[in-house]
Amino acid sequence: MNSIRLRLLKWLIGPILLINLAGGALTYMLAWLPAQLAFDQGLSGAAAALGARLGADGGQLRIDLPRQAEQVLRSDDTDAVYFVVRDQAGHTIAGDADFPPLPAAPDGATSANKPTAAFDSAVRDEAVRGVALRLSLPAATGAPLQATIGVAKTLRKRTQVRQAVVRALVLLESLLALSCVGLIWFSVGNGLLPLNRLRAGLNARDGDDLEPIAAAQVPYELEPVVSAFNGLLDKVSQGARARQEFLANVAHQLRTPLAGLKTQLEWLGARHAEPETAQSLKLMLSATERMIRKTNQLLALARAEPGHFEKTRLEPVALDALVEVAIQSFVDQATLKAIDLGFDLQPVTIVGDRFLLRDLIDNLIDNAIRYTPPRGTVTVACRPDGEGGWLSVEDNGPGIPPHKREQVFSRYVRLDDQTTGSGLGLAIVRDIATVHGATLTVTEAAGGRGALFSVHFR
Repeated sequence: MNSIRLRLLKWLIGPILLINLAGGALTYMLAWLPAQLAFDQGLSGAAAALGARLGADGGQLRIDLPRQAEQVLRSDDTDAVYFVVRDQAGHTIAGDADFPPLPAAPDGATSANKPTAAFDSAVRDEAVRGVALRLSLPAATGAPLQATIGVAKTLRKRTQVRQAVVRALVLLESLLALSCVGLIWFSVGNGLLPLNRLRAGLNARDGDDLEPIAAAQVPYELEPVVSAFNGLLDKVSQGARARQEFLANVAHQLRTPLAGLKTQLEWLGARHAEPETAQSLKLMLSATERMIRKTNQLLALARAEPGHFEKTRLEPVALDALVEVAIQSFVDQATLKAIDLGFDLQPVTIVGDRFLLRDLIDNLIDNAIRYTPPRGTVTVACRPDGEGGWLSVEDNGPGIPPHKREQVFSRYVRLDDQTTGSGLGLAIVRDIATVHGATLTVTEAAGGRGALFSVHFR
């Protein structure tokens, strides 16, 4: 998955953990090496104390080490202490005879009376760390006497100190690593909030909302993306506007010649009574009427497009008066099918576009008359409520199955093939209701037969 969050976390957390690990190793060295040096200096001090008790007597080495002094030297609650004093021939003068061999003096070393570097060895099957001190004691006669002193301790205390240092560092580094990871996680999440807000804003938009994104509300780094996206939205908006303008212009240009053609066909039908001619004129007149209806629907669809609705056209409209005028246009159509077209109108005033509301009413009434069988009933009603008003169109036709009630508002959807129509009427009603902020619903009629379309204006 290509994720900016994961990429940032990978390139931030990984190096931080490596740096933290290197810092932990350095801290361990800085903590352990001084402790190691202090232990070694303690051994060197013990060797120097033994050297202070060593002397020459008649050409022989001797050491003044009372039992109590030896006990003090060996006293340690944790470690075992071993020491040895040897002459230049390697014979043990005092101390532990099983003390391990002492390291040789470095090549070229000329100074005496200085401890050598600490060394690691083993005594009685236990690891020890010790130091060696080489002494040169003046003799009364002859050359100086050479002596070597070794002091060693087991590693128990050193191990305890090292473990304590490691435990403290592991705890400290773990807390530090978790804190860094948490801080990085929070910082990355906080830094990506503008992207999340931008995504949420785009997801909340309707499919026809092509308004540009406000560049002032996004961070500097996102401005190029937003600018490019706004350019794309502008191109899409221009294409949609051109399509709607073309549709509206075509529909508008077709209305006048089609109306004239219908008038001429009616004039010819009134003057030519021959059966064949009359039948042909009737068919042409029917086709012309269908074309006029589709043209009017295309024009209404272009005006009702939610993305191009002009809110400046909104004004107070007396809905009951508009319905009363609209019904008069369908009296002849209802009379041809012997449909009882009635109305129940109460004074209602809403804010809307008068022309679009007329298209909504016309399409609802036309749809009801088309699907209502002969000698049926269609009732148009409007009534006020506390928030606005209701418009309803009820018929006793075949009704709409529940699983198809959402589909009927889609374009070019028809319930059957016996009824003429283009499948645009209810789609136009839906779009007009949407731009007016109204709620459109369809249910069963009061008698359990037919359909009841209701539009709630707020």
